Amino acid sequence: MYTIVLSTLTGVLFAGSALGSKATPQMRKAGHNETPAERAAATVDNTRFARYTLTVLAGIIVLLAIFRVVIHSVRYIRTLTCLNNDTQRYFRTPNLAYGAVKQHLLYAPLFRRRHLRELHFGWFHMGYVPSRFQSLFLTAVIIMNVTLSVAGIEWNGTRAAALSHLRNRTGTLSVINMIPLVVLAGRNNPLISLLSISFDNFNLVHRWFGRIVVLQALAHSVAEVINVVEQGKWKTMRYLFQNNEMYWTGLVATVASVAIVVLASSALRHAFYETFLHLHIALIIFSLIFLWKHLEGTVPQKYLLIMILLWAAERFIRVATLIYRSFGRGGSKAELELLPGDACRVTLKMARPWVFRPGQYAFITVPSVGLWTSHPFSIAWSNNSAEEKNQDSEKGYQITPEDILSTSQEKTTMSLIIRRRAGFTDKLFEKAERSPSGITTVSVLVEGPYGGHASLQSYGTVMIFAGGVGITHQVPFIRDLVAGYASGTLAARKVVLVWVIQSPEHLEWIRPWMTTILAMDKRRDILRIQLFVTRPRSTKEIHSPSATVQMFPGKPNVDTLIEMEAENQIGAMGVSVCGTGGLSDDVRAAVRRRQGYRNIDFLEQGFTW
Repeated sequence: MYTIVLSTLTGVLFAGSALGSKATPQMRKAGHNETPAERAAATVDNTRFARYTLTVLAGIIVLLAIFRVVIHSVRYIRTLTCLNNDTQRYFRTPNLAYGAVKQHLLYAPLFRRRHLRELHFGWFHMGYVPSRFQSLFLTAVIIMNVTLSVAGIEWNGTRAAALSHLRNRTGTLSVINMIPLVVLAGRNNPLISLLSISFDNFNLVHRWFGRIVVLQALAHSVAEVINVVEQGKWKTMRYLFQNNEMYWTGLVATVASVAIVVLASSALRHAFYETFLHLHIALIIFSLIFLWKHLEGTVPQKYLLIMILLWAAERFIRVATLIYRSFGRGGSKAELELLPGDACRVTLKMARPWVFRPGQYAFITVPSVGLWTSHPFSIAWSNNSAEEKNQDSEKGYQITPEDILSTSQEKTTMSLIIRRRAGFTDKLFEKAERSPSGITTVSVLVEGPYGGHASLQSYGTVMIFAGGVGITHQVPFIRDLVAGYASGTLAARKVVLVWVIQSPEHLEWIRPWMTTILAMDKRRDILRIQLFVTRPRSTKEIHSPSATVQMFPGKPNVDTLIEMEAENQIGAMGVSVCGTGGLSDDVRAAVRRRQGYRNIDFLEQGFTW
């Protein structure tokens, strides 16, 4: 929020200044003959429309914040109401209007049911289909920018004046849109926690703002080229590019911006992610240097300065966080342990810990594998969780000198599972594989925590779906729900875990953590586990240890499973999924079908980079 407030105040501050004041004598060199009155009117319009952009975006954030406060308040009150209410009948009844909004807008894919399942063209990754709400929002942003780019321009006046006005307007808006562009790209974006919207969703909007910025920059350049050529022919244009700093720096910045968008296309980004990431940052810095020179002495340069300061501040926070979490007290280490199914358990022994909450993830860098590669991974387990702190507090434990000494000697651990893929994960697996024991220790840099804003504590019935290594995101929620049920601090009365794996050997990934959960107090009263093995080697591998832990061959019928729980649901029902795109889309479709006659919410976790 501080970013939007800062941007809006800056827009008001610069409202009386001349946009492009330095450009006037240079435009006269190019043969522009608009009158002083036309230039003054254009300046006022450009300033006003730039402020409109920031005001509309700030207004959207306020509306989303109000919506989030209302939803959070409802869930908080529901949690308190259900603490001593085992039936929770009132909360089973859905709100018909809100159910329709969820079914047809918030949870709806753009077409039919495909959303998180990837689009492919041969070997090329073509991205994801946005949801209906995302599509409407992006369409509104595009329409707003097109309208603001052309509105108020005197198209019936002289052609040179109209083109000059269009040039200044699109150039100004391109710079203005860089402010939300850089805010939405940040891992420390304050809007993530304020609005409880995932980084993935902001990253989607970031990519579209990037395209808008480049298209407006191109319109700015094309309008100027047409204007100069019509008045002075191509010789003038060549002369300006060779001798006028504002022209050739603008050209370089525009070409670099176009290159950024091309390299950021889904196909290239997924095929060469690490190369893309480094080129992306390098091209951004390169283009900003030349854009700064291009705008020297103008008001848009001040907007650009705001953007650069925000970008630098976010980078500084990231570096400071990484240094704080990774250095001192012997530094952070990672123990790599090979697991069946091409996986590796990574146990982080943190130099400086944090109180872990379900849903958090961290960016991990292993210098001996790749110093410049940083990848996000969900934290599956920790010996320093908020749930443990709450339990100790409720039991009235006193902190003794022995506890302090023990804590200082034993580092906090964070554990995660990494599945072997290409690039960084493959190199990491090979490093553990080279160890005779299959276990090795390496230095590690940790940046985080991020996420952890979602909560399932207000739902009487919780269904948790996981596909493969997606279980790492879900395990902390299960632990939190079981512990909260035993202590009577949440609404949950029924928790069902559905985990889809390819082979029974994948159970080894989380065996020590699941053993701890299964031994927790009152676990049998609340938790049921259903394991679906899609590629069993024989039927002998499929056996159910108990009535609360069952194993089945093949893929689950998601719709049937959700219907079985919905028929006898207790209170409101929350359905969470983390797994393959196909599984997520199946769960989404099943939840959508039950809106209107069941009070069911859908929560999805995915890294759609």
